[in-house]
Amino acid sequence: MDILDEIYWGIIGCGNVTELKSGPAFNKVEHSSLIAVMRRNAHLAEDYAKRHQVPKFYSNADDLINDPDVNAVYVSTPPNTHALYAIQSMKAGKPVYVEKPMARNYAECLEMIRVSEETGMPLYVAYYRRSLPAFLKVKELIENGTIGKPLTVNIQLHWAFGERDRFPEKQTWHVKPEISGAGHFYDLASHQFDYLDFLFGRITEVHGIATNVAGYYKPEDTVSAVFSFESGVSGTGSWSFVVDKSAQEDCIEITGTNGSIQFPCYEKGDVILKTDGKTKKLSFVNPENISYNLVKQVVGALRKENECVSTMYSAARTNWVIEEIVKSYYKK
Repeated sequence: MDILDEIYWGIIGCGNVTELKSGPAFNKVEHSSLIAVMRRNAHLAEDYAKRHQVPKFYSNADDLINDPDVNAVYVSTPPNTHALYAIQSMKAGKPVYVEKPMARNYAECLEMIRVSEETGMPLYVAYYRRSLPAFLKVKELIENGTIGKPLTVNIQLHWAFGERDRFPEKQTWHVKPEISGAGHFYDLASHQFDYLDFLFGRITEVHGIATNVAGYYKPEDTVSAVFSFESGVSGTGSWSFVVDKSAQEDCIEITGTNGSIQFPCYEKGDVILKTDGKTKKLSFVNPENISYNLVKQVVGALRKENECVSTMYSAARTNWVIEEIVKSYYKK
C-alpha cells in the first residue's frame, strides 16, 4: 500500500461505542479526519453526523466504502459483519481498523488476513489496552524484572449482567451467538487475552469449561479455563456474567519470583505492585477518548511513521483462544 499523507476516515456502524470511546479520536489525531459515517437507520446516521460535525452520512455500507473521499474505514458494527465489511473495504483498496473481537470465529479472522495479504491493505484491530498508560506500565514492570521471572497469571471477571439479561426484551446482541460468536465471554475476555498476548506472547495450549447456569439465554454464562504461553507462563481464569452485584470482581494478577502485580481490566482502579514485603499503588489517567492512543498509532502506521501494536495476527490469535475455551459447549 502507498503511504497515506492524510487519513480520511469513514465509520461503518456509528453506534454508542463510537460516541466517546473512539469516534472523536479520529478528528483529534494529527493528519486524521472523520469525514463520513454510516448506520442502517438514516435518521440516526444524520443525527450522529450533525452532532459530531461529520460532513457525510450514509445508510448503506457500500456507499461509504465506495466514497472516493474516504481512504480508510473503521468497522464498528457487531462482530457478525466485521469480516464482511472489512473484506469489502480492503478489496476496494482501503485499509481497515475493526472493532474487537476481530470476528465471530477464527475462520473468519483467517479469511480477513488472507484478503489483507492479497490486497496489500493493512488491517488493525481495536485492542486499545495495548496503548493505555496502566497497561503499558504493567508491561514495563514485567520486562524490567520488577517482580522477577513471571510464573503465573490469574483472571477473574464476575459481573452482574444477569440483572439485564434475565429479560429477553432487554438482551443485547452480546448474548446472541449468531451475531457475537458466543456470549459476554467473547466480548470481554477477548480484551484480557489480547493483553496477555501482548505481555507474554502466544498461548500455545488452552482448555476450557463453559456452562450456562442461570438459563437466561442460550450461550454460556460461566466459564473456567487453564492456559499456557510460549514464554513458559501458565494461567487460569474464571468468568461469570450472572453473579449478584455484591460479588462483582475484576482482577488480573500476575505472580513472579519476586512479587506480584494486580490490576483491573475494566473497572477503574490502581495497579497494585507487591515486592519485598511492600505494597505500592500506581494510578493512571486514560485519554478522554480511550481509543485515542491506538488510533494515533494506526494513523502513524498508515503514514509509515511507526508500527501499530495491535495487528490482525495478534487479534486472530485471541479469537483462536476464546474459541478453544468454549468450543465444547457449542458441540453439545
